[in-house]
Amino acid sequence: MHSIKEVLENEVLTGQHVTVAGWIRTFRNDRFIALNDGSTILNLQCVINQDEVDENTRARFTTSAAVKCTGELIASQGSGQRVEMKVTSVEVLGDSDATKYPIQPKKHSLEFLRENAHLRFRTNTYSAIFRMRHQVSFGIHEYFDREGYNYFHSPIITASDAEGAGEMFRVSVLDPKTPPLNDAGEVNFKEDFFGAESRLTVSGQLQAELAALALGKVYTFGPTFRAENSNTTRHLAEFWMIEPEAAFMDLKGDMDLAEGLCKHLIARVLKNSIDDLQFLDARLKEEEATKPQAQRSDMGLIERLQFVLENPFERITYDDAINILLRSKPYQKKQFQFPVEWGIDLQSEHERYLVEKHFKKPVIVTGYPAKIKAFYMRTNAPGDFGYSENGKTVAAMDVLFPGIGEIIGGSQREERLDVLEARMKDMNVPADELDWYLDTRRFGTVPHAGFGLGLERFVLFVTGMGNIRDVIPFPRTPGSAEF
Repeated sequence: MHSIKEVLENEVLTGQHVTVAGWIRTFRNDRFIALNDGSTILNLQCVINQDEVDENTRARFTTSAAVKCTGELIASQGSGQRVEMKVTSVEVLGDSDATKYPIQPKKHSLEFLRENAHLRFRTNTYSAIFRMRHQVSFGIHEYFDREGYNYFHSPIITASDAEGAGEMFRVSVLDPKTPPLNDAGEVNFKEDFFGAESRLTVSGQLQAELAALALGKVYTFGPTFRAENSNTTRHLAEFWMIEPEAAFMDLKGDMDLAEGLCKHLIARVLKNSIDDLQFLDARLKEEEATKPQAQRSDMGLIERLQFVLENPFERITYDDAINILLRSKPYQKKQFQFPVEWGIDLQSEHERYLVEKHFKKPVIVTGYPAKIKAFYMRTNAPGDFGYSENGKTVAAMDVLFPGIGEIIGGSQREERLDVLEARMKDMNVPADELDWYLDTRRFGTVPHAGFGLGLERFVLFVTGMGNIRDVIPFPRTPGSAEF
């Protein structure tokens, strides 16, 4: 048996008898089956002989019915594809009741398809998205393997809060109504399954640092969890993160690695997913045409990917970013929703202005105020890129993309024990709970750096979709854990 992608692309198979199997997209004129097996967005037209296929069997050729067809591949009689199949035998493998199947061959809203997430993979839009998600995922492993990184599996269950935000899911087998208490009247987690208060991880970074400071270069790639009660188009409770960590690497090396990864992944989808990209590009153009002129993108999807691939990312300091925003027309005309002043955490509207209006290409911002960044980021000194006279800054870097805003966040890590301990004290991070982390600074500390890339945000960018729930198979959000 051959895949439909194979029979459409492999010219050697033309003129041969082959067998394919898939799901019927449409059956028209009582003769033409449009068959798709998920290997490509393109359908194979299978032409049956009505004299050889009885009426009862033809009545079973409904949308999403599964069939196996055998026949000769011949030059297509119509436009749209190179070959079609002249069917010699057809077998119905699985019926689909046309009166009950929810996803009919017509345009459905994305909201409707999210409600039918178990079947939405059979649509053109979602089959394209998840083939491209595969290409991005495989490309991540490909890139880091080429760069000499070791794939590292960080734990999903942890007793530490890497981000310091506290938005974590607790993992416990204790009865929440009658938990055991200690002498102080607090929950006695020593009697819990892991013997300590445990949570689902928000990041594998701290554990990856331990490995990098022995193996040199590592990266994690797995699910992470955030108990943030947010229902925006950019947030999920469960999402996938890629987190490289490298010893003997500074902030510049970190930025180079991040830019290199983004460009490698874009090049891969442009090479391996062109049919899916062309479909999603056309879909995005239709969507853009419904928007007011001022809100339309200057570039199509493929054009935007090629532009990002071909141009170096702009690298600026946080000071530069604030000054640009203060001089901008949206700020002067009070069009920004959020304030602009030194010390703020840049909002999506600020990030997108820098990328889409000012520089018109991806931007890497460095040297953020220390008070809005995590405890483990290296404190800047005079002469460091990102040092500011306006206040204490850290060697952080955020990669900003058009349409997305922040897509990567990273930093050079603080390798100086005394500075790290002082920073933890200032931020009320309990040093006793992270004593194992501090050991890496006590015994053979070295400069090192890393970053985190949210897989779903990157897939959003390369597919042109607008809602993060559309690029993960089964989205987990507040109030929803279906399927």
